[in-house]
Amino acid sequence: MGLSAGGRPLPAALEPLRADPSRSAVLCDFDGTLAPIVPDPETAAPLAGAPVVLGALCRRFAVVAVVSGRPASFLARHLGDVDGLRLYGGYGAEWICGGEFGHAPEMERWTAKVAGALAAAQAQAPPGLGIEDKGYALALHWRRAPETGPWATRFAEDWAGRTGLVLQPGRRVVELRPPGGPDKGTVVEQSAGGCRAACFAGDDAGDLAAFDALDRLSGRGVTAVRVAVSDEESPSQLLARADVVVRGPAEALELLGALAGAG
Repeated sequence: MGLSAGGRPLPAALEPLRADPSRSAVLCDFDGTLAPIVPDPETAAPLAGAPVVLGALCRRFAVVAVVSGRPASFLARHLGDVDGLRLYGGYGAEWICGGEFGHAPEMERWTAKVAGALAAAQAQAPPGLGIEDKGYALALHWRRAPETGPWATRFAEDWAGRTGLVLQPGRRVVELRPPGGPDKGTVVEQSAGGCRAACFAGDDAGDLAAFDALDRLSGRGVTAVRVAVSDEESPSQLLARADVVVRGPAEALELLGALAGAG
């Protein structure tokens, strides 16, 4: 059994990936996994060692990707210099791979509805509520002002009914996003479908779709490893389904570093 950078053994569940890296995929979330959760989402940044670890993974594994609800442009600002890293934003609605930007054209018909909800939120939101324009989605954050959470939830439910957008709950946040489009599971299944082993690390309810995709891949013979990055806000469903649980982004990065090592 290999050792992690901190001296702890690499979980046995992950050994098949390290044993056959040229046919394995390593995918992870951004916020809460590579980057600590912060009150203002615009100030979020990956841990200092994350680009180096991701670069080492890219040199070793067949597929390495960050899959996030953030816009692909946001991910590129922080991780765009990592050679070989695939960046999927908007839950898979847009991506940057090999320096080329792409997007799912079916999302375009929803931009006007997202823009309408965004304008209403900006005009009506109580002080302190964070409003994040994600292009293909709208996020309402109440970490800095917990008292605004009920308003945000009611607003999102109302506008979901008006527009057909769907709710994506998160950690002191709710999003309005298009229905039936790509999600993290879509990305995981497509990216890792040709591999013999794959893992995904995430911390929130939006990452359950990635775990679902790993279940489907497992049914087709792929060794699938679900990694939950936990803290006091972790969804119980995510922890219950995980094969491996680590505490916070620091331990998640240590785990990824162990996978990247020659071992």
